[in-house]
Amino acid sequence: MNRVARELASLPRDARDTLFLLCVIGLILLPQVENLPWWCTAITAMVLLWRASLAVQARPLPSKWWRLALLMLTIGATYATHRTLLGRDAGVTLIVSLLALKTLELRARRDAFVVFFLGFFTMLTNFFYSQSLLTAFTMLLALLGLLTALVNAHMPVGRPPLMQAARTAGWMALAGAPIMLALFLLFPRFAPLWGTPSDAMAGRTGLSNTMRVGTIAELALDDSIAARIKFDGDRAPPQSQLYFRGPVLAQFDGREWTALPSWARGAQWSANLRVSGEPVRYEITLEANNRPWLLTLDASQRPPEAPGFEVTGTPDLQWLANRPVTDLVRYRAESYTQFQSGPVKRTGSQLQAYLALPPGTNPRTAALAAEMRADPALANANAQAFVQAALRRLRTGGYTYTLEPGVYGDNTADEFWFDRKEGFCEHIASAFVVLMRNLGIPARIVTGYQGGELNGVDNYWIVRQSDAHAWAEIWQEGTGWTRVDPTGSVAPGRIGQTQRLVPQPGLFAGAIGSMSPTLAQNIRAAWEAVNNGWNQWVLNYTQSRQLNLLKNIGFEAPSLEDLAYVLLYLLVGASLAGAAWTLWERSRHDPWLRLLGQARVRLAKAGLQLPNTAPPRQMAQAADARFGPAAQAVRDWLLKLEAQRYAPATPDSLSTLRSEFRHLAWPSANARG
Repeated sequence: MNRVARELASLPRDARDTLFLLCVIGLILLPQVENLPWWCTAITAMVLLWRASLAVQARPLPSKWWRLALLMLTIGATYATHRTLLGRDAGVTLIVSLLALKTLELRARRDAFVVFFLGFFTMLTNFFYSQSLLTAFTMLLALLGLLTALVNAHMPVGRPPLMQAARTAGWMALAGAPIMLALFLLFPRFAPLWGTPSDAMAGRTGLSNTMRVGTIAELALDDSIAARIKFDGDRAPPQSQLYFRGPVLAQFDGREWTALPSWARGAQWSANLRVSGEPVRYEITLEANNRPWLLTLDASQRPPEAPGFEVTGTPDLQWLANRPVTDLVRYRAESYTQFQSGPVKRTGSQLQAYLALPPGTNPRTAALAAEMRADPALANANAQAFVQAALRRLRTGGYTYTLEPGVYGDNTADEFWFDRKEGFCEHIASAFVVLMRNLGIPARIVTGYQGGELNGVDNYWIVRQSDAHAWAEIWQEGTGWTRVDPTGSVAPGRIGQTQRLVPQPGLFAGAIGSMSPTLAQNIRAAWEAVNNGWNQWVLNYTQSRQLNLLKNIGFEAPSLEDLAYVLLYLLVGASLAGAAWTLWERSRHDPWLRLLGQARVRLAKAGLQLPNTAPPRQMAQAADARFGPAAQAVRDWLLKLEAQRYAPATPDSLSTLRSEFRHLAWPSANARG
């Protein structure tokens, strides 16, 4: 490490500054690696390493023909990958490629400024894909790095230390923080600013609007967070009752379950929902999923209170927003865990869609249903008796719950009931519903999430994608639709608290877990609580919360117009206060003498004590005698300061000299002439 540090210190300033800028660019692009095509990542890394090698070896930059060839290559590859040069993904790919290629013509300060501002723009593209706390922290470091490089580019000739430029950049960021905070709190918020996350859930746990049975040989657990729930008074129902309703699937083509079209769902469901017991009130923070559904605890009588969305209900108890959820959404809801729904009497063909099966499929399951109907013990049995018989078969027939069932054939229910006898929730629910329909009992599949875990740090319940679940609902005369979860008969721990689906830990988490079983869990709980705070107070700072802020400071009925006026008054007030402070400072002190005094203080810190009466020329001569060439830049600056005072025709203004003073490379106490 010491050798590397010495070699870096011996590099010329241009090479050192170039390497620093390339490192900052690498930090900006690092979060984009998983979003970029593999070839873009490879070309970008190659170009940055090539440019670093040229800087270290002081070799000339490539010709324009090389740059043109690489540009054509990246444009062609972008079009081949995305089939367009427009849009989010193609645009980000091009921006990243252009930023890397621009470093190959980094010769003059003008080129550096282009790279700086391309870097600032590329930083924003990271938020198209993620607005997490980790992404924001990484981009804050990148911002300070770019500001440091920008300040360093304005420094005079010589070799000013990067730490000096970093301090200036830090003070600039702190000076802008109050304005940033005011804009964050008061700038009117409208539609989401950022893009939507990609929707690639095949082969992973999660929620979808279709369920294709038996095509996935092995299900990978996705441990990412789907939603966070805060129950009022921290009074959560038992974990076994935490069913969060998603799409309801009733059409079956033999392999795939889909939702019924709206015209086939029957009458408006709200008149048919019957609840009992006390309601459960809660607030849910839903992660972006690019879907229109709003999850609620089963079942909710009233639509969720989701600001910015128009929410409508479906006949099967699902709530839908008027647009996809492309950003973090927080809403309140009220649910009843004890309920029944739907018609209580069968009239006409109202329930016929929930009995339909593709002809000729799953013949052994149909034969099993015929055997059950012929069983004397089930003579004249109602739907509930057949349900209990099927659940008893699941409990005692050697069926197992597994995430690696292998690929099923065409008759998935037959294979589950008689051959494999293993699967995960979609196999169990699908086979159960097929059996119920063969018995003449209307049945459907409900998808959503079941369970969750309590984060003891912030008392939020966390529902993960690995909690995605499928269960069944059957219809019975006089009762209506009733939930039946056949997975609970195969694996009771999947529904209770004893056996949650947990992915295999990574290398780091596994090492921590081997030392302390609870340490990894505590670290994850603390980190997720911090992320939840970021989500609640930053990402979910909505227009309604802005208006509540105005209400708290005295506005009776705040509006967007009031918000704009408050922001305008604050900005005008801050500008007037800054102008008044500048005028007061200039009237109290001679800015030229103050600048000369600051130079005297800097020289004193370096070990050169000078009388308060020493003019600039005497200070320049003393610095030259004490420090020699190390004080060349300081000596020249002092002479320009003298000329500015006593030779009005000099082109250097006091503001220019003040700016140069901040960037001067002052000699150290160890320097000698």
